[in-house]
Amino acid sequence: MSNKRAQIRTQIRKIRNSLPKSQQSIAAQSLKVNFTQHLKSKKTPNKKHIAIYFSNDGELDTSLLINELWQQNHTLHLPVIHPFNGATLLFQRYEKNSPMKANRYGILEPKLNCSQICPLTDLDYLLMPLVAFDNQGNRLGMGGGFYDKTLAQLHQGNWQKPQLIGLAHSCQKVDALPIESWDVPLKTIITPDKIYQW
Repeated sequence: MSNKRAQIRTQIRKIRNSLPKSQQSIAAQSLKVNFTQHLKSKKTPNKKHIAIYFSNDGELDTSLLINELWQQNHTLHLPVIHPFNGATLLFQRYEKNSPMKANRYGILEPKLNCSQICPLTDLDYLLMPLVAFDNQGNRLGMGGGFYDKTLAQLHQGNWQKPQLIGLAHSCQKVDALPIESWDVPLKTIITPDKIYQW
């Protein structure tokens, strides 16, 4: 099964990285519109705690969405690789002037400040990157298991927050993914063309 998952990762990453810049720009604008529309449809208190991420490796560009969410006065948090176990994520408040550093994958994350860490269950939304997703809301990540390990305890219970939302290009959808026991399915995936909900 791991071989099949690796094949899907290679194939979808190649497709995703081949998208022209013009298409990436249009997709980023559509993501901003679709996510803000999704937020408005929830009819909950306006100000949210939202975990988001910096795009990498051809992922759907989140920069326009980040700026839009700041303009709407939401509090944003970025993932930080846990400094002690190195296998899970913490979510640290992110502001325009937050000091940043590159993590071991070359992705920018806030310099660790324990006073700025948000407990997972205090987040309203957790926006997650993915390599591929299927018709049942299953998510295939890059293979490090960071999000699955971080969410493992929540996944075992019947948690209400945060709402997990995957962000992806439409070309990242496949019919069915090979699933492992530790995979955490998503109830919402937002693409430039559609909002999928299960």
